[in-house]
Amino acid sequence: MAGDHENVIDACAVHGAKLVFFDNTYMYPQTADAQTESTPFLPYGAKGRVRATIAEELLTAIDRNRLSAMICRAPEFYGPGKTQSITNSAIIEPLVQGKTARVFLRDDTLRTLIYTPDASRAMTMLGNTSDAYDQTWHLPCDDDRLTYRGFIHLAAEQLGAQPRYRVLKRWQLVAGLFNSTIRDAAELLPRYAVDNIFVSDKFKARFPDFRATRYREGLASIVRAQTRR
Repeated sequence: MAGDHENVIDACAVHGAKLVFFDNTYMYPQTADAQTESTPFLPYGAKGRVRATIAEELLTAIDRNRLSAMICRAPEFYGPGKTQSITNSAIIEPLVQGKTARVFLRDDTLRTLIYTPDASRAMTMLGNTSDAYDQTWHLPCDDDRLTYRGFIHLAAEQLGAQPRYRVLKRWQLVAGLFNSTIRDAAELLPRYAVDNIFVSDKFKARFPDFRATRYREGLASIVRAQTRR
């Protein structure tokens, strides 16, 4: 029986519909090497293998001219509203609630995070650009990368609060001592031990007028929205 992604590919091929596919970086090597659109897949764990399979099958369908599609890939994200991410659930939400934030493994590795409204705007631009199809695109991020320590201090500054956080050890996370969102990230832990350098230069060269939201601006917007509730 075909998987959902195969059914989507087949339906687009039959009806001549274009496909804009939102993807993550689970299939990339969990190392400090810079990640670009040409980074080879080296998945670690079930989540990574599934994402690699979907992306590879879609790229094969594109190469065989079965459909016109694009892959829009994003790293770990943060954002307003009900954004479901590790950064939101483990760092931003606890700080807003006056609690202690939680950081995975280390607080001194550089993180590339994408602001969710930026991801939406960028995908809209790509989807409405005819020559952007049949390619993979890294969605635009602020390249002035922060460590989680710096991110927490910046968030606390916006809140007028103390930058309280604790660094969780591997055994605490694997043992499942925290919520399901955090437990589900267990196979992704190696990436938190090293710098995450997600490169979106291709998009920025193609759309030079697009301005990625700076971390200070994104956090200020989130804090305003959260404190109005």
